[in-house]
Amino acid sequence: MKKFLNEFKSFAIKGNMLDMAVGMIVGGAFTALVSSIVSNIATPLIGVLIGIDLHAIEVELPHLYGDGPPNVLGIGLFINNLISFFIVAFTVFLFVKAINRFKKKHEEAPSKPSNQEVLLAEIRDILKDSK
Repeated sequence: MKKFLNEFKSFAIKGNMLDMAVGMIVGGAFTALVSSIVSNIATPLIGVLIGIDLHAIEVELPHLYGDGPPNVLGIGLFINNLISFFIVAFTVFLFVKAINRFKKKHEEAPSKPSNQEVLLAEIRDILKDSK
């Protein structure tokens, strides 16, 4: 049991766990921001442009058994969530694309040898020629 706890401790202290926690917190905040933008800005603007209040788009379903609160399909809320999903997905796509471009540039960039490496190569060549 002690070995298991030590392994978990080393895993949790590594950067992986902390990076993941920070990513989840920032992702949650970003999702809340996008949801607010969609609900409070984008959806009303789209509604004005097409002449329909998207929040009000609902379909009331009939009751099959007795009375009670109406069963409602919130089509407008679904449209809000769909718009939010596409904004978040597009943002993540752009982020991953930028990271991949940076990695590719970093991998392709030839590293310039240091002065020490140049001197060692010269010494190696001189020793090779003297034999």
